[in-house]
Amino acid sequence: MKSVVAIQHVDREGPGRIADVFAERGIPVKCVDVFAGAPVPTALAPEEILVVMGGGMGVGDRDDPALPFLNAEIALLKTALRDGNPILGICLGAQLLAHAAGGAVFPNRVRDTKGNWIAAREVGWAPIQLDAADDAALAGLGSNLTVLHWHGDTFDLPPGAVHLASTPLCRNQAYRLGNRVFGLQFHIEVDAETADRWAIEDADFVRSARGAQGVEDVIAETKRMAESARAGTERMIRNIVGCMLT
Repeated sequence: MKSVVAIQHVDREGPGRIADVFAERGIPVKCVDVFAGAPVPTALAPEEILVVMGGGMGVGDRDDPALPFLNAEIALLKTALRDGNPILGICLGAQLLAHAAGGAVFPNRVRDTKGNWIAAREVGWAPIQLDAADDAALAGLGSNLTVLHWHGDTFDLPPGAVHLASTPLCRNQAYRLGNRVFGLQFHIEVDAETADRWAIEDADFVRSARGAQGVEDVIAETKRMAESARAGTERMIRNIVGCMLT
C-alpha cells in the first residue's frame, strides 16, 4: 500500500493541504517530526513517497551539531533518488533535494544600485512565472500563479533537472527530476491561518525581508490574496500528486 513519509523541521511547517490531497486518495501521511527528535529513516519502502517540508535552517547548516537531521535527510534523499521513490521538496526540502542531487545551494543575492551584492529574501504573496506550460505538473495553470514565498536561500538546478518556474528575484523556483521528483522553492500547502501564524512567529525574518512594517504587510496580503490563490495552488498540488502516483 502506498504511504507518505513527510519530514517536518519545525512545528508550524507541516504538509497541510498536500496531506489533504493524499488523504482524499486514501494514502496515509506519517509526519516525522525531526524538530522533536524523531529519527530520519535511512531508506524507504518501494511504495513509500517522501515529502520534505520547509524550515528556518539551511543546507549550509548541515554540519551544525544541533541539527543532525539535515545530513541524515540528505543521505535519505540520495537513497530515495537512487531507489526511484517519488519525492516532493518544499522550500528547505527543495534545497536539500537539489543538494542531494548534485546542485549547489547558497544565499539568494542581487546587486544594489551601487553594484554591491546584498541579500534578497522573498517573503509574502507574489506570482511565479510558469516556464514549462506543457509540463504535467503545471497543467491548467496558465503562465503565472500566485504563491506564498518564504526563503532567503536559492540553488542551482541539479544535473538533469527540468526548470519549471521563476521570479525576477529568484530564477529557480521549481524543478522536476525525472517524472516523479519535484522541488518547489515556494509554498503551495499553506492556508491563510497558517500564513498569519508564520508572519507572527517568524517576525524577525519577515522584517529582514520586508522592513519594519513587514509583518503587518504580509498579514494584509494574506487577507487580500490567499483565498484567490487557493484554486491555482490546489491545482498544482493535485497535478504533482498525480505525477508522483504514476
